[in-house]
Amino acid sequence: MAEQLHSAFETSMDKTNLILKDIEQAYGWPKAQRNQSYAALRTVLHLLRDRMTVQESAEFAAQLPVLVRGIYFDGWQPDNVPIKLNRDDFLYEVRQGFPYDVEGGAERVTQVVLDTLRRHITQGEWEDVRSTMPKDMQQLIP
Repeated sequence: MAEQLHSAFETSMDKTNLILKDIEQAYGWPKAQRNQSYAALRTVLHLLRDRMTVQESAEFAAQLPVLVRGIYFDGWQPDNVPIKLNRDDFLYEVRQGFPYDVEGGAERVTQVVLDTLRRHITQGEWEDVRSTMPKDMQQLIP
């Protein structure tokens, strides 16, 4: 049993590191900037989560690695969702939550993180997430 737990934890760590590495590669950041890729992932995940219904949020989270799922649900207040955010509001919140000055600003950070997440969940679930967003937000979602 302990070996299975250890293996599951290692698998989740590997998948999480792959997601962070994908974000870093999209920007050309070295692994030394792992805090930056983590902050980008966390910020966008939380805003995406808070924009979805509880049901859709849970369905999306079920496809994330366990460690990323923990990041996703950290601080979640399901009684307060979905929060109505249009594209400009979403990008404003990304700027507030992501404290780094990077090329392309909040829009590029959002697109990189969303594109990375899209590659790590099923197409059907991604389409479900996209369809729950307002039209102007759908433009941000690959």
